[in-house]
Amino acid sequence: MPDLPFDDEHAPLYSLGQVAEMLQVQHAFLRRLDQHDVIRPSRSSGGQRRYSRRDIIIVQHVTRMAEEGMTLIAIRRILELEREVATLRHQLKQALARLRDQG
Repeated sequence: MPDLPFDDEHAPLYSLGQVAEMLQVQHAFLRRLDQHDVIRPSRSSGGQRRYSRRDIIIVQHVTRMAEEGMTLIAIRRILELEREVATLRHQLKQALARLRDQG
């Protein structure tokens, strides 16, 4: 049986309105996140923003930081650094596995 789109956390299934209602945020806030490159939702063929489950988790994280008084520029940088740390952790894990396999 093939995987359905809702099985994929990266499938762009939710509209801006649905996400705004889900997370109880303003539509304008979600648009600002996109304008400031904090999060880049996919676009439908008609140009409407479409969010995945992964996008929604990130928006939740961003919303918490914004509520703590962080600016969108600071939040964008934090997200960049979090991605870098995740990449470095993955690389370290791979390097350790190679060392373990060699020895």
